[in-house]
Amino acid sequence: MMTVFKCVAYEHNHWLVLLAIAICFAGSWVAARLFKRGRRTTGMTRAGWQFLAGLAGGVSTWCTHFVGMLGFLPGAPVSFDPLLTALSALVAVLGVTTGFIIAGRPGGRSGPPLGGAVVGLSVAAMHYTGMLAYRVQGLVTWNSGLLVFSIACALVLGALALQCGVRMRRRGSDMMALLLALGIVLLHFIGMSAFSVQPLGVANGFSNPEAFQVLALAIALMSTLVVAAGLVSYLIDDQSRSENVERLRQMALTDTLTDLPNRSGFDNHIDRELALAKDQRTQVALIGIDLNRFKEINDLRGHKTGDDVLRVLGHRLKSVIRPTEGEFVARVGGDEFAALMRLDGTHDLGTFLERLEAVLHKPIRLEDYEISPGASLGVALFPDDAHDRETLVQNADLAMYRAKNDLSQRICYYEKDMDELVKARRRMSVELRDAIVRDELEIHYQVQTLVVTGETLGYEALLRWNHGPQGYIPPGEFIPLAEQTGAILELGEWVLRRACADAALWAQPYTVAVNLSAVQFNHSDLPKLIRDVLEETGLAPHRLELELTESTVFADGDRARNILRQIKALGVKVALDDFGTGYSSLDTLLSFPFDKIKIDRAFVHEALTNPQTIAIIRAILALGHGLGLSVLAEGIESEDQLNILEVEGCTEGQGFLLGRPQPMADLVAAGHLVLRPGAGERLAQRPPPDELMQA
Repeated sequence: MMTVFKCVAYEHNHWLVLLAIAICFAGSWVAARLFKRGRRTTGMTRAGWQFLAGLAGGVSTWCTHFVGMLGFLPGAPVSFDPLLTALSALVAVLGVTTGFIIAGRPGGRSGPPLGGAVVGLSVAAMHYTGMLAYRVQGLVTWNSGLLVFSIACALVLGALALQCGVRMRRRGSDMMALLLALGIVLLHFIGMSAFSVQPLGVANGFSNPEAFQVLALAIALMSTLVVAAGLVSYLIDDQSRSENVERLRQMALTDTLTDLPNRSGFDNHIDRELALAKDQRTQVALIGIDLNRFKEINDLRGHKTGDDVLRVLGHRLKSVIRPTEGEFVARVGGDEFAALMRLDGTHDLGTFLERLEAVLHKPIRLEDYEISPGASLGVALFPDDAHDRETLVQNADLAMYRAKNDLSQRICYYEKDMDELVKARRRMSVELRDAIVRDELEIHYQVQTLVVTGETLGYEALLRWNHGPQGYIPPGEFIPLAEQTGAILELGEWVLRRACADAALWAQPYTVAVNLSAVQFNHSDLPKLIRDVLEETGLAPHRLELELTESTVFADGDRARNILRQIKALGVKVALDDFGTGYSSLDTLLSFPFDKIKIDRAFVHEALTNPQTIAIIRAILALGHGLGLSVLAEGIESEDQLNILEVEGCTEGQGFLLGRPQPMADLVAAGHLVLRPGAGERLAQRPPPDELMQA
């Protein structure tokens, strides 16, 4: 190594040595970044970046060699063979480019070290081709050991450089540039140490060192221009990529129809505002906005008109927002918007709401007609009403829906007591949909008997929800909720399947009555469902009795008659429930094939105190008997009520006096029900609730 040190220290122009090293490191740094950029692309784009990387790396390597050669002081006149000098430059550019292409191929573990070795070999070939072009008037000798060592350094460091450039995720380009430059520098100066010159006495004297320095500067300038061109290409592409990323980010955060921020943009903004409010101990107002008549606009005018309305409202909202005062608006759903206002004591929320209302309720002129959509606004404050984004948005929505349901108010502020009730109902609706899977639903059976003898005729299946933490939830709470949310279809099917499966296990041929909601009855697959359930459970059709109210069949008489005929064709009985409280139309009894009338419990309850009620009961009984229909009275709770019904000639009854609703197991334990042989085994093999629904 002392030989190398002496060569650099005593046989070179130090300024040109430093210039050569600077060119080498700068070129390697640019080439490494261009190579890295190329690996992120494909096709011709990748080829273009690899060519730029090879050009920057090859030219800077050749310039490093040439400036270093110009800085060498052999003590004898020198000259350069132009053809070999040009060839050495070509070898550098082509060789480095080839190495980068090999190393940059996708897949394979051998590519990077092999490509790096090609780069190192190309640098060595360039250097020693350049040495052949170096004509010195002296006796030249070579140290073969240093020559081989210089080539080995180039090969090893080249392979390591490309391996780092490809495999390292963090600072891989920097490590590649460092190792590549180190390999080039070591190759050059170890190679120069292997080169010895013994001058010959000639008349021409020494070469002009000043001319060599000027030539070195010119070559350095050329190298700088080439490397700078590669760097500029890299920076332009980087800037273009940054602009494209920003453009895509804006597109991802912006609603294309209204040009307002979308849900993602809203989430980003509100998170920043809430963080700022926490730091500065200020408030933020969130306003949920829902258009009142947007569905009507879509239905009557079409979706294009709906889009036009949204576009106009988006531009209007954007025009009244003052971002410098902490105001913000976004479209967060189909016909839903959200506005945000920073409450720092300098701006008035009421004024902001007035501006929003003004543009939301201003008529919109489209072609030859005018539309006034209107909107409902719900306001929630941070941190008064919520301490995080999710709760704040939820509370603003609750207030907004309260405004939507209250025709007297267009703006509602979040009120914990009122809105928590709505939230509880929403939570219950979600839990109700999962109640079947969690096996929280039960059927309790209430006996139906002959009034005179007390003989059991059958049982009505009544759905019960054992919530667990909340205990049994009254049917009056969850049944209407199930009808509103559509869960009644799934619940009704579960009750029908379970009730028929239970009744099929009874040794006595009692009937089982199952209530049908209007939603179930109007479902087109009801007759098929009933047929399938009867076949699967083995229950005789005449033992199943379906109960429905008059309002269920009144909406679409023709369709209802068709469905009832299909059900009756299966052999299933149909009862008219709650008779006397609805339309109570005689035409209903004549038009629809009912088997039974059920007198509403309200009449039974008032029978002891209101003579007119007794007259109504008497009329219903006469009507039923005259039409050949059996009549059952509900809600019998006392002996006096039972006696009155017996006197009036009512044959069937149901109520707490006769028997409270109980699970089937309790009825069996009390001896009211007897199960068929093998029923216990069938109960043990009964599938889980969710599988029962898929049967």
